[in-house]
Amino acid sequence: MTSTHPQEHYVIGVDYGTLSGRAVVVRVSDGTELGSAVHEYPHAVLTEKLPGSDTLLPPDWALQVPRDYVEVLQKAVPAAILDAGVDAGTVIGLATDFTACTMVPVTQDGTPLNELPEFSQRPHSFVKLWRHHAAQGQADRINTLAAARGETWLPRYGGLISSEWEFAKGLQILEEDPEVYAAMDHWVEAADWIVWQLTGTYVRNACTAGYKGIYQDGAYPSEDYLTALNPGFAGFVRDKLESTIGQLGSAAGTLSARAAAWTGLPEGIAVAVGNVDAHVTAPAANAVQPGQMVAIMGTSTCHVMNAEELSDVPGMCGAVQGGIVEGLWGYEAGQSGVGDIFGWFVNNCVPPRYITAAADAGLGVHEHLTDLASAQAIGQHGLVALDWHSGNRSVLVDHELSGVFVGQTLATRPEDMYRALLEATAFGTRTIIDAFNASGVPVTEFVVAGGLLKNPLLMQIYADVINLPLSVIDSQQGPALGAAIHAAVAAGAYPDVRAAAAAMGRVKHGVYRPIPANVTAYDELFAEYKTLHDYFGRGANNVMHRLKKIQRTAVAGRSGAAAEDTEEMEPAL
Repeated sequence: MTSTHPQEHYVIGVDYGTLSGRAVVVRVSDGTELGSAVHEYPHAVLTEKLPGSDTLLPPDWALQVPRDYVEVLQKAVPAAILDAGVDAGTVIGLATDFTACTMVPVTQDGTPLNELPEFSQRPHSFVKLWRHHAAQGQADRINTLAAARGETWLPRYGGLISSEWEFAKGLQILEEDPEVYAAMDHWVEAADWIVWQLTGTYVRNACTAGYKGIYQDGAYPSEDYLTALNPGFAGFVRDKLESTIGQLGSAAGTLSARAAAWTGLPEGIAVAVGNVDAHVTAPAANAVQPGQMVAIMGTSTCHVMNAEELSDVPGMCGAVQGGIVEGLWGYEAGQSGVGDIFGWFVNNCVPPRYITAAADAGLGVHEHLTDLASAQAIGQHGLVALDWHSGNRSVLVDHELSGVFVGQTLATRPEDMYRALLEATAFGTRTIIDAFNASGVPVTEFVVAGGLLKNPLLMQIYADVINLPLSVIDSQQGPALGAAIHAAVAAGAYPDVRAAAAAMGRVKHGVYRPIPANVTAYDELFAEYKTLHDYFGRGANNVMHRLKKIQRTAVAGRSGAAAEDTEEMEPAL
């Protein structure tokens, strides 16, 4: 193909999300996005059953199929090049970003265990997606023991390790399926596994190692600690986790012949060290200075920012030196459910007449509910909600928590509840910002990226609730653009990520500004949210934990009864 953009070089960023992967072709000189393509994962997210199985998965499980990720390289990358109209020979680098903490158990050569016949129907052999929350019991023990022993790494994570992260999920495999654990040669972040597939080389990225793998000051938790946690877990770091760590923006290797055939790109071009979708987005918005908090708002929200100093922020997901850009402490916090909550409500709680009215108006149901909610005065619905339908990541770090509505009456309408959920997620973000400010890590600017920035009501609610101007990334593909920026650095086009971000990043400052009267009104509602937050989340009433226990017992009983019924139906041999 002849390039329509002569004498230019290009890079490709591939963003692996929860349900799909997106490839974007970006011009190195100025960050212009020239073409893109999306590939939906054929197996999506496995929350009920494994492929080809009738056995129900327990509650809070979320698995994926790793070959779906390879299909993104085979389908989306060539399609993005075609869409951009550039010559593949002018592409000088490729980089990827991934959801985290998303883990793949593999053999020595990187083969996922679920692809081995003997493990194809074993749930623990599949990818554990970031929102797999079934290791909360293991996380609780990790935290209790670390606190009792005074482990120095614990404060770097706000005093609590999440059930989403590498150690809790790995311990769950050991304790629930030791055969899978024994067969697992490497416990690999999907961010690193896909780079391994591209280059043939396994390199751990510094971002997930620090934020999700408890790697601090050049070391993981000690073998002595792991032995105290579970004697069988003693060699977890040495045998399953440890590998060469690559710095962000550096090259993990070059594109292999096999991956060149998948993608249509030249063999031997630079492939950047892997990264996390949230963290690569900060350079995409050119938000790499201290105090600029970037919120990547999609199915969940991840909050990242830089600071010059290290402080202990309660409930943060981690503080890592160089975790976003070299020379600064990168902080992370987050909310486990945001867009997922709005999607759940629309899919399960909206009556047919609203769906019909939306269709008649030529709108989606989300847009229709947003229009109705926009007409309300603040507090008119009489509701306050807790945004814990997928647990709480920050600041409570407890995925056994669940959602709450207070104030419902027989007059409550769907648009009332929808707006209350929008507000609840904003209150959750304010709780995070307040924790950072109180800990000496001031938030001076709030920058939004991700699909939810398309909702102007939601954005104005956030500006009013947090009482800060909202800047927005000037890109529809923030993570993919951020990955492309790292590809440009890995290829040698820029000396570092800051320089590349200044040239290629895109942001509009102060697009949404707080309205003083709205700020006052939301302060009153936030006080009610905070009361409920602390009552249900800090131990005054552990009803949510008790309900989870009752649920698990009921599901286990149903599964056992189903198995007995099956045995009774089988003919004697």
